[in-house]
Amino acid sequence: MRRTLTAGGAVTALALMTACGGGDAADDGGPGSEGELTEITVGVMPIVDTAAIWLGVEEGIFEEHGLDVTLEVAQGGAAIAPAVVSGDYDFGFSNTVSLFIAADRDLPLTLLTPGAATTGDTSEDIGAVLTMPETGIEAPADLEGRSVAVNTLNNIGDVTISEVVAQDGGDPTDISFVEMGFPDMPAAVASGEVDAAWILEPFSSIAQEQGAEVVTYNFAETDENLLIAGYFTDEPFAQQEPEVVDAFTAAMTESLEHAQQNPDEARAILSTYTEIDDEILERMVMPEFPAEIDRESLQHLADLSHEHGLITDELDVAEIIR
Repeated sequence: MRRTLTAGGAVTALALMTACGGGDAADDGGPGSEGELTEITVGVMPIVDTAAIWLGVEEGIFEEHGLDVTLEVAQGGAAIAPAVVSGDYDFGFSNTVSLFIAADRDLPLTLLTPGAATTGDTSEDIGAVLTMPETGIEAPADLEGRSVAVNTLNNIGDVTISEVVAQDGGDPTDISFVEMGFPDMPAAVASGEVDAAWILEPFSSIAQEQGAEVVTYNFAETDENLLIAGYFTDEPFAQQEPEVVDAFTAAMTESLEHAQQNPDEARAILSTYTEIDDEILERMVMPEFPAEIDRESLQHLADLSHEHGLITDELDVAEIIR
């Protein structure tokens, strides 16, 4: 393996929300050979979308597949992807548009499994564009000429908002996107610092508690099967350690199935690595955790990423799926 950190202790790391330190794992010839676990490091974010992997670690699913997982907490995919390419992490979590952008820049990243998907419900989803009633913004087209906060510029927030605005007859090129962290968005909307914000759970529920109203559930409105994020590695590592990659893929798939079939457990695991208020935790919308990649939906998002200028070249998503 490449550089790995302290074996085990993943749930403790969840609570601390810090990275664990450690040394190098020995090359044991493959996952679980001679009864030993292969140590791997996975770069993740402390968000709702990563509940399945935290749950899989706690349930011992990865150990059953011969893997001892350390979850390395990062604040965004922009930090995780380079760490996977450099070998600091063996695997990583990222939203799908970031993977398209990486492919457009010739980074050798390979999508292994889903991470999280929209609920497909256009009346209640895991994220929404929110505004205060006094702005007069009532429909996606009304976002034209307005300021809209997103957590990262030129990414999945921009492309899905641009798409729903275009569908509603507005001009998405006339939106002023403002980069801002999700925790800061409810206050920014309430104070009028921005006209609207694309906010994911649990901050979407918090903003609505403070009087914000939904303009659009942009993920669900873009595609009812939209794959928001996934787990990946880089192609050189996949070629070097195919047994480890196969074991991770199998364990992650099983973890996603477990999270999807046990939503109460997926919701409960959030309290171990986030600081979501209990009341919000109980009623906030959770994402779907599909076990298989919906290629049609993924291709649609890649096409939209090209159409709205996030990637230079058209992308066949089959090229980035292992």
